[in-house]
Amino acid sequence: MIKVSETLGEGGNSIKKILIGSGVSIAITIIGLIIFASLLTYSSIAESTIPTVTIIITIISILIGSSLCMSTVKKNGIINGVLIGLIYISSIYILSSIIEGNFSLNLKSIIMIIGALIAGAVGGIIGVNRRWYKLWVGGLP
Repeated sequence: MIKVSETLGEGGNSIKKILIGSGVSIAITIIGLIIFASLLTYSSIAESTIPTVTIIITIISILIGSSLCMSTVKKNGIINGVLIGLIYISSIYILSSIIEGNFSLNLKSIIMIIGALIAGAVGGIIGVNRRWYKLWVGGLP
């Protein structure tokens, strides 16, 4: 069984990285949504693409955020990445539910939750292994 101190790291270092990863993911999402909103406004892209593009932007944002912030972590990239995805999606869900005044789950919400957790896990794996890959390639003549 994995101990909490092993997962989250000593001294809260991993907790800090998880929170930073979630923040980076949210910032990337905001930038992506602003770009997409501009494209919707000034082009002939159909509004029916909004749910699909929102899910894609969410997944890519979490993947990038967890990958970047887990690159200095030695182990447990999956768990830390999932935590980044969970914090991200919880924050977005609570904020959007408050704005809409509706705390219900629908198919789009469930897809986004599952996508966020998977993207966080994959990003965590990439981030942890990217550091080892750089060490391995850097060590070659």
